[in-house]
Amino acid sequence: MDILTEEERLRYKRQLMLQGFGLKEQERVKLSTALVAGIGGLGGTAALYLAVAGIGRLILVHSGTLTLSNMNRQILMRQNWIGRSRVVQAKRTIEEINPQVMVEIFDERLTDENIHSFLNGVDIALSARPNFSERRVLNRGCIEHNIPMVEAAMNGMEGYIFNVLPGRGPCLDCLFREDNPEWEELGFPVLGAVSGVLGCMMATEAIKLLAGYGRPLFKEMLIFNLFDMDFRKVKIDKDPDCKLCRGQQ
Repeated sequence: MDILTEEERLRYKRQLMLQGFGLKEQERVKLSTALVAGIGGLGGTAALYLAVAGIGRLILVHSGTLTLSNMNRQILMRQNWIGRSRVVQAKRTIEEINPQVMVEIFDERLTDENIHSFLNGVDIALSARPNFSERRVLNRGCIEHNIPMVEAAMNGMEGYIFNVLPGRGPCLDCLFREDNPEWEELGFPVLGAVSGVLGCMMATEAIKLLAGYGRPLFKEMLIFNLFDMDFRKVKIDKDPDCKLCRGQQ
């Protein structure tokens, strides 16, 4: 049975021209569900590019209403939506661009109580919340449910990205210990183009992991500074003393 319709084959024609990315890889993307935790500058961009790449189902989790100060970076948002729920507008924008994507939304923060229901049926998670407390909740949930997670964050002109592959590499807690100082949720500078670059990277890594395509980051963190276009990869590994994932093989 054909999984892709003729319309989808035409829609994704240009990415199907990629060497090594054929109908089988596109079908894997279509049959996948991605949880995007945070739809701001990072997660909103990542969600958009997952949608245009043909992800089958998106679960968007983000609490709060749209403010004018969000508009320099949150490309799913619209000026006339200020004061209203961001996830509602995100769903509307994505469905306008690609109505073949199923979008589920939750105007909530991630907690230890709700994370397991959000991860039900999920194939990959994208960590884009602007605070470490919710990122740690998602990290714990993904480790427990054996779900790959793309972790990324930015500050000013700088950013990092790495993949959490449960049982195979380090988790968030391996690299950032609990006693690290928390960043202030709205207290760091954002140039929208920088968050957009990193959001595109998140979508790319997620597509590679879902489709079995290319060489996703493995035991490596990509660090960049767009102020002088400096990019570098550093080796990362599991912390043998990590309380969360040290027992995983």
